[in-house]
Amino acid sequence: MLDLLVVGDANPDVLVFGAPGTPAYGQAETLVEQGVLALGGSAAIVAHGAARLGLAVGLAAMVGRDAAGDFVLDELKSAGVDISACVRHPDLPTALTVCLNRAGGDRAILTAQGCLAAFGPEHLPEVAARHVHSASYFLQPRLAAGLPEVFRAARGSGATTSLDTNDDPSGGWALHPDLLAQCTFVLPNRAEAVALTGASDPLPVLADAGPVPVVKAGADGCVALQGPERISVRLAAVEPVDTVGAGDSFDAGFLAGWLTERDLRAAMALGAAAGALSTRGAGGVAAQPTLVEAAALARNVEITSTQSA
Repeated sequence: MLDLLVVGDANPDVLVFGAPGTPAYGQAETLVEQGVLALGGSAAIVAHGAARLGLAVGLAAMVGRDAAGDFVLDELKSAGVDISACVRHPDLPTALTVCLNRAGGDRAILTAQGCLAAFGPEHLPEVAARHVHSASYFLQPRLAAGLPEVFRAARGSGATTSLDTNDDPSGGWALHPDLLAQCTFVLPNRAEAVALTGASDPLPVLADAGPVPVVKAGADGCVALQGPERISVRLAAVEPVDTVGAGDSFDAGFLAGWLTERDLRAAMALGAAAGALSTRGAGGVAAQPTLVEAAALARNVEITSTQSA
């Protein structure tokens, strides 16, 4: 049995640092500070980070029969991720993301979906896992339509479940009406949580739908609502090199903490530490921490709680 099965997207990231706000067209060549080829896709980054933290992890994803797909699978396999549940589309290419990074941490994300939209529940194998996590909900409409049943079956087998929607390029932010009820945890960042709920305080709205919401707040840590208790976790600032994938590394740390301790505070602390440490290098996976590294930083977090009205 796996500790964690991650379901979702996997693709290469092309990271460009020092990109201008608007690139010059007219076949003008613009020099930038740095370019990096890295493993990308929220689900793939979560799986890679969880394996780095010592979990037995499998990834269910779709890539093409191309060099980009070879790169993705090689990176995952080298990290110890079980890729036996990954499938290759015979015709469509692997998805590809280009991140244009500017000073101060802001970035533009350009994604070619490739075969992502062809990935559906029928491609998922019957794999026993203690926890099932899904990512990039809005990039995979066929998977999204069947995800409530996937989660329902997992919970019926005794697993816990979690969802990180990531961004919605369409701006619609409409989830399947039964999905959150099948989630043990929902793990958006603050902007995503506000967009999903339309509320300035999204935690109660998400909690009313069924899951425990854990909302990521970047350098400010994270906050969760469990019953009437609002729990906040903060840690000392880490000077970032690159924040790509930090939220996904948070998810990996959170899930590793949950599966190890079954304690929400411990999971939040390990998630915050793993997310922060992942920003030490360029790309989503280059600086993902070991369990020893993440646990050492997690011991220094500040945890506060208040009772909701």
